[in-house]
Amino acid sequence: MTLLSSSTGWQSSASGQSHSSSTHPIQIRAAQSVDLSGVAEILADSFHSSDGIWGWAHPLVRLGIYEDLKNRLRSNPSQQHICLVAFATGSGGNDLVGTVEMALRLNEFWQCARPRYLYLSNLAVHSSYRRRGVAQQLLLHCERIAISWGFQDLYLHVLENNYQARQLYFKLGYQLQQVDSGWGVWLLGRPRQLFLHKHLSVNPI
Repeated sequence: MTLLSSSTGWQSSASGQSHSSSTHPIQIRAAQSVDLSGVAEILADSFHSSDGIWGWAHPLVRLGIYEDLKNRLRSNPSQQHICLVAFATGSGGNDLVGTVEMALRLNEFWQCARPRYLYLSNLAVHSSYRRRGVAQQLLLHCERIAISWGFQDLYLHVLENNYQARQLYFKLGYQLQQVDSGWGVWLLGRPRQLFLHKHLSVNPI
């Protein structure tokens, strides 16, 4: 069961973890089993609000995300799938402040002309570290890994009304590939998903 949206919406977290507001260097590496609880916390807080009538379900959502991520990491150890985590270092500690996943997908006829492509998902940044370049660093790290894997194209989804995320992606060179309009758009008034694409240079930023 996949609990998270495929949209790479650069959501900010409202986690109760304590993070210093001062600026610390950001380090990025592949997620390890010890990171899963922290990643699940950031993703749950970013994509599923703990406020309101559904607040009681937040711990269950976090547990579901944890199990999903653990299964993905276990089942894709060498099949071009990676979960990256960003840490703010300094002041005697290492705070997990962001995450993103990148995985190889099979083509769907309406998306792109390539039989297989690399897709980004579940980009999330802790609320205390918004507007500090964490999301951009995670995305640029994905570009370097993609090139090392032999790929020169990246794809992702973003919600049409997520203007901050769209601004970041367009700044980094992503372009609109497809507008996805499902039944939820017409019947429920949900925002459309934009399918974005970036062609990578051999020497990414």
